[in-house]
Amino acid sequence: MPIDITAKFDFHLENPTDILLQFEAAAIPEQEIVGCETKLPRAMHTARVPAHNSIGERIWVRAQGDYHVEYTARVDVRRMLTDLCDLDRLDPHDLPGETVEYLFDSRYCQADRMQSFVQDEFGHLAGGEQIVAMRDWIAEHFDYVPGASNATTTALDSFVERRGICRDYAHVMICFARAATIPARFVSCYAPGVEPPDFHAVAEVFLADKTTPGGGAWYIVDPTGMADPDTTAKIGIGRDAADVSFLTSFGLAEFRDKTVSVTRSG
Repeated sequence: MPIDITAKFDFHLENPTDILLQFEAAAIPEQEIVGCETKLPRAMHTARVPAHNSIGERIWVRAQGDYHVEYTARVDVRRMLTDLCDLDRLDPHDLPGETVEYLFDSRYCQADRMQSFVQDEFGHLAGGEQIVAMRDWIAEHFDYVPGASNATTTALDSFVERRGICRDYAHVMICFARAATIPARFVSCYAPGVEPPDFHAVAEVFLADKTTPGGGAWYIVDPTGMADPDTTAKIGIGRDAADVSFLTSFGLAEFRDKTVSVTRSG
């Protein structure tokens, strides 16, 4: 399913400052970049580097003064879809090595602290059925409240307060899955239907792949219910939001404005 993306944002750097940007849809097998254009001002230094797990790219920028970014793209999402409830969990010793880091605690996702709750609430289920129950529990018990969290809010904070934005929903989903020994990672993405329109965040879990005996695959899970996997374009992935922020400043930066539009192509 093709989608059209437009993203613009502005910030100001009082002094020469290094900035790491990640806002472009990733060129990966499950989504084709039909066309795209990125406009960046002249800077002291600009360089592209692979993003986490080589999914997508990051852009290093060293600049000073006003900085304006514009990005447009058409992305054809070709993701294989399946009913999560039909999927089994893989035993830890059967997991491929690249998934193991997504079982561990990370900056915003303290899964160890969730183990007792996850066992009590979801322990009677397994695999994809357990993941669906976790997703539905978060959707039922959380309120989507813009401004309710900030850059220091962890999954434990969100779990206690039962409110937040897509970032917080994804963090709690990741914690639940990891607490059940299911690899889970954070995905920054574009998706139509997100309200208010913005960069979006979902979780991905690693479960059995029915097409490959003994194999596994990553599956998108969105507890907010706003993103459909067949129209979700990945930007990047990581252990949590710290790995895939669209803008990370290594010095003082004044963020000024941002607009994001994502629509299904006509």
